[in-house]
Amino acid sequence: MSALVSVDEVVHLTLSGTTRLRARDTPLDDALGCVLAEAVVANEEVPPFANSSMDGFALRSSDTVRAPVALTIIGTALAGRPSSAVVGPGEAIRIMTGAVLPGGADAVCMVERTHLEGANQVVVETPIDVNQFVRAAGGDLRKGTLVFRESTVLGPAHLGVLASLGRPSVSVHPRPRVGVMSTGDELADGPSTLAPGAIRDSNRPTLLGLVRSAGFVAVDLGIVPDDRDALIAALHVGGATCDAVLTSGGVSVGDADLVKEVLAELCGDTMRWLNIAVKPAKPFAFGQLAATNTPVFGLPGNPVSSLVSFELFARPALRQMAGHAALFRPVVRAVADEAFVRETDEKLHVISVVARIDDDGRVHVSSAGAQASHVLSSMARANALALVPDGGGVAAGANVETLLLDADSLGGLSLLLGRAIEVKA
Repeated sequence: MSALVSVDEVVHLTLSGTTRLRARDTPLDDALGCVLAEAVVANEEVPPFANSSMDGFALRSSDTVRAPVALTIIGTALAGRPSSAVVGPGEAIRIMTGAVLPGGADAVCMVERTHLEGANQVVVETPIDVNQFVRAAGGDLRKGTLVFRESTVLGPAHLGVLASLGRPSVSVHPRPRVGVMSTGDELADGPSTLAPGAIRDSNRPTLLGLVRSAGFVAVDLGIVPDDRDALIAALHVGGATCDAVLTSGGVSVGDADLVKEVLAELCGDTMRWLNIAVKPAKPFAFGQLAATNTPVFGLPGNPVSSLVSFELFARPALRQMAGHAALFRPVVRAVADEAFVRETDEKLHVISVVARIDDDGRVHVSSAGAQASHVLSSMARANALALVPDGGGVAAGANVETLLLDADSLGGLSLLLGRAIEVKA
């Protein structure tokens, strides 16, 4: 039995064996979630002109000092259709939100603080300050200012800002293309009747989903049988078309398995076979295909082990390839609503749990169900992983470090509002 390797050592191995993908110019509509590879500087003012933030009347603020005051309406300014009239003493121009502030005007009175007298007179009911309800040119961004730093992760608002600057594309680190294959003669796909000893492949759909949910491009490399030529061919395709490859099955230390034989041949001295001090996800392999330098993550065959292995080791490395600075899921200190009993075995135990925010404002966790490495249904119910260190376990009511898989499911907004939020169909 080979010595156990710590989780931290394996994380270091995978991160040191992967590098950030080379930047490329990407259209804005394909850049959501990508990481900027350049600093963005404003090349123009946003907005490009002073405009009204309200429907109302553009006027000279000095005319309203002794309000209420009647002003003569000399025109109308619409968004996209500026008025050519210039506001003089005792005059006003009807203006809509977003319209260019007319010449001579230095403020806008919102329509709710006015009333009309006849066809061309407006009464301004209260004094109006200079620049009231006026958006200044460059009020959002001034030309030449730093807008976003390199390494910014682009969200929807970032894309809107870039569009406001007239940028059709931006330099980002691309999403890694991640090939996923399951290996083994026992695996079947689809609804057909299972042959004796066969099982349906759940690892590949799970891993493809994990890759997509992490924001990467998932490439289905299929089920590969225990056949040397088929394995070599599939790994060649993965190396040629993908930035990284995930395999599941055949990586246990000591197993005489074709997967290990083929990976050792194609990866050479870079391939490492490890027993990790973690349960589940103890067996793991990592290396680079010699022909393309493509990283290969050899994940265990049990479905829960495969998922946990992806979360702890593959996902952070893939995020590094995508240019992210924050590589890991958030970890919080949660309250165990039940005891998590375990034996001492020199391993970190990873427990699938359901996390929620309780009335005390803290995250509480309870077991998602049976914890065996083949029980994927418990992981389907889980939104977090409790990290139980070596020892006797965690008592009910004690704190436990918890890795959040789905922070959106915690219900924090309900707590913030102090009541349950009713969602109607």
